[in-house]
Amino acid sequence: MKNKTLLIISREYLTRIQKKSFIIITILMPILLVAMIVLPIMLVSLSEQRQFSRILVVDESEIFINNFEDNKHYEFSYRSGDIEQIKKEAFDQDFDVVLQILGSTQGVKSNIYYKKNLPTGLQSEVEDQMDDIFFNQLLRDSLHIEPARFENMQNLAKAESTTIQIDEQGGEKEHDAEINQIFGMVCGLVIYFIIIIFASQVLRGVLEEKSNRIVEVLISSVRPTQLLLGKIVGIALVGLTQLVIWIALSGAILGGIQLAAPNLFSEESVETIAETPGVNLPDTATLQEQSGNIFEMIQNYFAVSFGTIILCFIFFFVVGYLIYSTLYAATGSVVDNESDSQQYTMPITIPLILAIVFVPNISMNPDGALAFWLSMIPLTSPIAMMVRLPSGVPAWELLLSMGLALGFLVFSIWFAAKIYRIGILNYGNKPSWKTIFKWLRE
Repeated sequence: MKNKTLLIISREYLTRIQKKSFIIITILMPILLVAMIVLPIMLVSLSEQRQFSRILVVDESEIFINNFEDNKHYEFSYRSGDIEQIKKEAFDQDFDVVLQILGSTQGVKSNIYYKKNLPTGLQSEVEDQMDDIFFNQLLRDSLHIEPARFENMQNLAKAESTTIQIDEQGGEKEHDAEINQIFGMVCGLVIYFIIIIFASQVLRGVLEEKSNRIVEVLISSVRPTQLLLGKIVGIALVGLTQLVIWIALSGAILGGIQLAAPNLFSEESVETIAETPGVNLPDTATLQEQSGNIFEMIQNYFAVSFGTIILCFIFFFVVGYLIYSTLYAATGSVVDNESDSQQYTMPITIPLILAIVFVPNISMNPDGALAFWLSMIPLTSPIAMMVRLPSGVPAWELLLSMGLALGFLVFSIWFAAKIYRIGILNYGNKPSWKTIFKWLRE
């Protein structure tokens, strides 16, 4: 029996990894993932290379003269006189922009003149500097406060808070509650998509063999339960192989890019991206300080150990896949085509969909009654428990959830095997639910 099961696993595995679709997706996915990481950095870097601009300031208010700060992207010069004459001369002298600050009595107004293309980020840079300069002027003239003193007062008035969780033993641990919620949601969504994708592959595989009558040949030499087990394990190994190749190829591509363009991921590149409007990153000093103790940082983010999260993710992924793949295989055995299978897969899929729908609720209230019961029901626990886990779950709840999932897996295998051994040779009609439950007693 063991040798025949291994032959089925080998057949499922080799047949699928030799398909063109498997090869194309396996190669394209790492390229797309790396592109999502590298392209934004490259685009920002390329845009910053042509960003240096010379700006000629014509200040009619006389507040901003010699107060703009030059940087590696912008250089400010100053002129006074007729704006029309200045514009003609400025663009002939290779100035990129003429900034006219109007002498308005109602706030600060300005015009930005340019000939070709307005440099990216220039308008926001000018407006930010003008806001600071004008505000500092108001501090001096109206409140008689020096800007440096006002900045010190602002820094002293800033409030900071730290989230500290107290465990059942009274111990205290500092961690980030928001990261717990986000990480848990991501884990739940990943498990959902993996289960749906690979369980659907099992369903299509069973339907393909049944429609092609290949199953009749296979059943003559192996038992239905062996065929069912071999198909499920074989497809799981295909998914694992694809995942390992994705990780290896992504790492190799990133390594090659790093060798070809060593400055792409440098500190200067990080600073360039951080200076891009709409992007918020820690300063370089903070990154350097934190990078020396990265594992302690990761550990402090979560209410439980990061190793526990990884092990539980593997457990619930494997058990969740096995539960749904066995049920999907049983579904595939009782119908002749994929469209007919929807009638039987819907009751199985609804709990999984409900778990996804309630992910935000579970994340915001991981200790609530809804989160607890969804993490105990085997059909929803792979998602619900992983959403809760980073925020902290009592050990007895985690062990109970695992035990119930394993118990339901045993029941699923028994249930699927009973239906599969009869349904796989049933052609031409869709059995009713009454007929299916009758098969369980035979």
